[in-house]
Amino acid sequence: MALKVRKNKSPAPPPTCPVGECMALLGGAWTPNVVWYLSGGPRRFGELRIDMPPISPKMLSARLKALESKGVVQRVVAPTSPPSVEYSLTELGRELVPAISAIVAIGLKLKKRRSDGKGMTDFERAPDGRVALVKIEKKAHPNRLARLRGHAGKGLSTAEIMAMTRGER
Repeated sequence: MALKVRKNKSPAPPPTCPVGECMALLGGAWTPNVVWYLSGGPRRFGELRIDMPPISPKMLSARLKALESKGVVQRVVAPTSPPSVEYSLTELGRELVPAISAIVAIGLKLKKRRSDGKGMTDFERAPDGRVALVKIEKKAHPNRLARLRGHAGKGLSTAEIMAMTRGER
């Protein structure tokens, strides 16, 4: 039996989606990291490489050039010998920092949740009668979820499913 398609209740997006505009600035690999490290103040290329050891020089250079062309990063060449280049955030770049901070906060919560074992799931009957995914113990057998998927549509009671998770059935 096919499920009925529900009507979307969210407001219609503006002609150019603001989320898409923001993600166009932050969408590349390492881009949020570059903005994050520049939020502390101006940094030279070598300092950014130290801040982000896994990034290659080629990738860092590409990200800095892309962010500069989008108006997020400002590149200042100091008239020294040898020339010294510093990168800093523009006003637009500084406006992105709270959004990245919010993403970091959620990421930390998700990481803690995963380390606490709250990310592991199993089946349980929801109040409306449908079978839903819920938390199981960390020491559960790795194939338990796969086995229970086969029982989800068979109309099992919550007690039966919970007994299966404890290995009583």
